[in-house]
Formats: sequence, structure tokens, C-alpha cells
Amino acid sequence: MAALHPGDPQLVPMIVSHLKTEGLFDQLRRDCLADVDTKPAYLHLRQRVDNFVSNHLANHTWSPQLNKNLLRNSIRQLVLQSGMLEQGVDRIVAQVVDPKVHHSFRPQVERVVRKFLSPNGHIEEDELPPVAPPLPILTVKTPHQRSTN
Repeated sequence: MAALHPGDPQLVPMIVSHLKTEGLFDQLRRDCLADVDTKPAYLHLRQRVDNFVSNHLANHTWSPQLNKNLLRNSIRQLVLQSGMLEQGVDRIVAQVVDPKVHHSFRPQVERVVRKFLSPNGHIEEDELPPVAPPLPILTVKTPHQRSTN
């Protein structure tokens, strides 16, 4: 570890691999998924997709010859093309992930990274340097969002 310097292109993949090995990514994913289905953005998206599918299916008459796989794939493509998933997921992330970034996720990630970067890999919690002030959250807008805003 001592041979790597800040800015070394190998450092980030090594840290990410270490975070995964420590199980931190799985823990963060579980934390987010635990309450996602209670958030208004998720409930709204689910209702929009349900309505979209119901309206589409109302235009089809069931028969034994109906190719259900073809119909399912057609609906999937229409939902994807509508852009509702992209917008809905962005809102879900804003409601579920964003509030946890600075208060929960960042301190956990920083603790694991500091231990990883320490010379012997075993650093006591009281020996850890103070956490840097939070960085601003950067928002990247997709082409679809740019055209609607």
C-alpha cells in the first residue's frame, strides 16, 4: 500500500475492491432497499407503470393464440421509451439515497478507507483523523432531463 500515492490510477479500484470485500456496498444497498417501497416517489412510479400497463392491455383481447412473450416485450419497450422509469428512478434516488449520503454512507466509507490506507491496516477509531466537511452533491442531468427542465 505504501507504494501507491494519491492520484495513482490503481488506488481507486483497490479501494473499491476493499469496500466490496468488507461488505460495505451490500450493506449500503440493503439500507436503501429497506425503505424504498414506502417512499412517495416509488409509490408514484409504481402507480404510473401499473396504469400504463393496464391501459395498454385494455387495447388487447385475450385469446389462446396471443403471444404473451411478444406482448410483454412490447410493453417493456414502451415503458422504457416513455422515460417514466428514468424520471421515477431519479426521484427515488433523491428520496432514498441523497438523505443518507452525508450522515450515514460517507462516515462508513471514510472509516473503511482510512483503515485501508493506514500503514498497518489496523487503526483504532480514536486514532482516525477528523472527517472532512461534506462535499457538495453533484447532479448529472441526463439528456431527457435537460429537455424537460
